[in-house]
Amino acid sequence: MNTTRFRNLRNIGVIAHVDAGKTTTTERILFHTGETHRIGNVDDGNTRMDYDEQEKKRGITIKSAATTVFWKGTQVNVIDTPGHIDFNIEVNRSLRVLDGAVVVFDAVAGVEPQTETNWRLADKYRVPRVAFINKMDRVGSDFHRVVSMMTDRLGVVPLVTQLPIGAESDFRGVVDLLTMRSLVWLDDEAKQPAVVGDVPADLLDAARSHRARLVELAVEQDESLLEAFVHGREPTVDQLRECIRRGTLAGAFVPVLAGAAYRNKGVEPLLDAVVSYLPSPGELASQIGQPEADADGTLAALAFKVTSDDHGSMVFIRVYRGRLRQGDSVFNASTGKRERVGRLYEIHAADRVERHEVVAGDIAGIVGLKDTLTGHTLTDQAHPVILEEISAPDPVIDVAIEPKTQGDQQNLGKALQTLTREDPSLRVRHDADSGQTILSGMGELQLEVTLESLRSKHAVEVTVGRPQVAYRETIGRASEVRHVHKKQSGGPGQFAEVVLRIEPLPRGEGFRFDNEVVGGAVPREFIPAVEAGVRRAAQTGVVAGFPVVDFKATLVDGGFHERDSSSLAFELASAATFREAAALALPQLLEPVMAVEVITPAEYLGDCIGDLNRRRGHVRGQHPRGNATAIEAHVPLKEMFGYIGSLRALSSGRASYSMQLDHYAVAPAGVVAEVVAA
Repeated sequence: MNTTRFRNLRNIGVIAHVDAGKTTTTERILFHTGETHRIGNVDDGNTRMDYDEQEKKRGITIKSAATTVFWKGTQVNVIDTPGHIDFNIEVNRSLRVLDGAVVVFDAVAGVEPQTETNWRLADKYRVPRVAFINKMDRVGSDFHRVVSMMTDRLGVVPLVTQLPIGAESDFRGVVDLLTMRSLVWLDDEAKQPAVVGDVPADLLDAARSHRARLVELAVEQDESLLEAFVHGREPTVDQLRECIRRGTLAGAFVPVLAGAAYRNKGVEPLLDAVVSYLPSPGELASQIGQPEADADGTLAALAFKVTSDDHGSMVFIRVYRGRLRQGDSVFNASTGKRERVGRLYEIHAADRVERHEVVAGDIAGIVGLKDTLTGHTLTDQAHPVILEEISAPDPVIDVAIEPKTQGDQQNLGKALQTLTREDPSLRVRHDADSGQTILSGMGELQLEVTLESLRSKHAVEVTVGRPQVAYRETIGRASEVRHVHKKQSGGPGQFAEVVLRIEPLPRGEGFRFDNEVVGGAVPREFIPAVEAGVRRAAQTGVVAGFPVVDFKATLVDGGFHERDSSSLAFELASAATFREAAALALPQLLEPVMAVEVITPAEYLGDCIGDLNRRRGHVRGQHPRGNATAIEAHVPLKEMFGYIGSLRALSSGRASYSMQLDHYAVAPAGVVAEVVAA
């Protein structure tokens, strides 16, 4: 295996809850590695990574952005991701193709809801992480409380590798526990290296205690060092680093660092940790089911993002094995089609550098692919592989849109097709009853951004209805129905007999189909048509026309006619059978319930809790959060529309909140009646 080049390459993502400082940290990485010569700030709208006009205007990251930097001889490909839950698909698909991640924590807020979501995604893809506790200069910052929250909320073993020197406005540096030296930054603005010195006397005992804990955890990764340590021999600093690297890659612990990125404190040690502790491409391939990172092997690459601009579309890929050159013909194993590679680019945020070749380990952009979407595998047709796809979450909110003019009508379909190619978490459907186009997404902000893109990028003006909850339907009990589809119209007839049993599944299980037919009562070639008919019918439930989820359908028996049976007949029969069975199976309406976190000063705590209760919320707990209080609650999404205005009014603008989908629950009778009437 050709691994020489991978020793000096890292593919990492920067992930966190909104406002924890991801983009600021990434901008400081660009500055300290010499990639940029001026510091970009989110508040000033001049960051390198948030280059989209809406990102500049809103001061948030909407789309993940990639760039490349070099640190001490190692190439580091960095992807900066959004923190807002509405754009979580960007985090999902970025983590799918990255080898490591820097998780940024707010030193005041600690482990926030979106941090937990992103952490679970990183667990899903088995991505090793280092933790950077940022904003140590903020009032209310508490390094040790955040470390404790990592244990309690994330279920991980934090490996503290630094201790902060000073706190809040007096934060000035860190103690490096490996070398037992202090690193102090004297200037917030200039690109000056830290001044290295002795550990401050008031931190010496704490530093010795934490270092002892660090050494104990680290040497467990090497039997010979562990045995030596038991017999009183301390490992060297280099041996410790190697042990920490092993433990990080194995998921035994997560190295924790501290800093204040906005003040340029702690960025260089963070880069050192990325190079020292996070894996190179292919290093964990066998453990996570990826192809070996062999540049001379047959091609295996995953498309993880599609973007469009005035110059056409670009597909972002991660090459896992082999190499790609301009002009190559590649096989899309997901579609069965061949595609031609037009041009290859190394991406630097909004800028592109043309490349003639990319090899295993690289992240690059391709222009020229016409039918390749997020999650598709590009491979060698003679040796095809299918890499794990990227799944998009189901939307929870809908808006109805109508074009304002005839010209807008013509352009709307094309624009929506482009937007859904770029963002797989957006869905578009046509409502047959109203004739409207329904746009669905993960939240109000995502839909707002999408509608603004329709206007500004695609010159399409639309009339927009009020946001509506994307309900689901399910069944409460099992039922079994026999249905005969029979049609004679003078020519060939249609005949299909289907006996279908449906039964509920646990929440979140989706849909399963089983076939119990014996003796050829339904020929094998018609079984897929039965499943297709059930799937199609389940898109429109019997309560209020919403998709039916969390049920199992079993084809029990049936009958056919030698001449008149066909796949179409069985699809129509199974769709009708499902509708009859669903009506008998105690159909229920499900509503999305959000995990809501409200951060409020103590004097408004009672008002905030009372307001959540009025919204059918269930308050699950409250915890100190710096000089404020965090309220955790479950609240139906239906009751959260316009919440930010109410919260600002009752807290004099001082409280804030975040929310994300937690689960679907059976809606109460009053809500069902309201939805059915609508």
